[in-house]
Amino acid sequence: MRVHKTLITTFVLVLMFSCKNNAQPNLEQESIIQSEPVQVATENGKAKAHFASGCFWCVEAIYESVKGVEEAISGYAGGHTKNPTYESSNTGQTGHAEAVEVIYNPKIISFSTLVDVYFASQNPTQFNGQGPDHGSQYRSIIFYQNEKQKEIILQKKKALANKLGKPIAAEVYPFQKFWVAEEYHQNYEKLHPENSYIQGVSIPRLKRFQAKMPEVLKEKHQK
Repeated sequence: MRVHKTLITTFVLVLMFSCKNNAQPNLEQESIIQSEPVQVATENGKAKAHFASGCFWCVEAIYESVKGVEEAISGYAGGHTKNPTYESSNTGQTGHAEAVEVIYNPKIISFSTLVDVYFASQNPTQFNGQGPDHGSQYRSIIFYQNEKQKEIILQKKKALANKLGKPIAAEVYPFQKFWVAEEYHQNYEKLHPENSYIQGVSIPRLKRFQAKMPEVLKEKHQK
């Protein structure tokens, strides 16, 4: 009986320790979701917006084809750890998703239209991934910097859910910080057009978006 009790006690302690370890990242992630958004100041008339929508190679190329977008930078956002890397984010333990920072001219394109681009360039009902990419690091997140942006996102998400009759996968997060990805990820689709993933996934995804919203494309991307 004493041995039996000892085994039970040991099991409970192991279980408690295990649960604590598993719960901690969730608590840390919840604190990110409940945080006050960080407003990014405009620089030289340019604003910044942040989106996660699967592989950042794909998303970067999509936004850089849009009028009013000066540049899209690949990186990581939405997690609870500092200095995330490609390797660490791929573990699914950091809370971060592959994301892009969109630098745009608000006199040419609005945040609202950038959200339209976001939904038009993905499968909005696919949770934890896009296309062949699966995992929390590929989940869909739209980041807001203020209540006005949050309202725009929520209204568009609701309207799309009603239209499709299905739940929309995109999470809505207050923006906290964007971590720039490793240099070899930047402009990947443009620099590596022969890559099999680019050929089979990125370029077809870009073309599907361009067919949906030709009115927002830069002249060089119009047919």
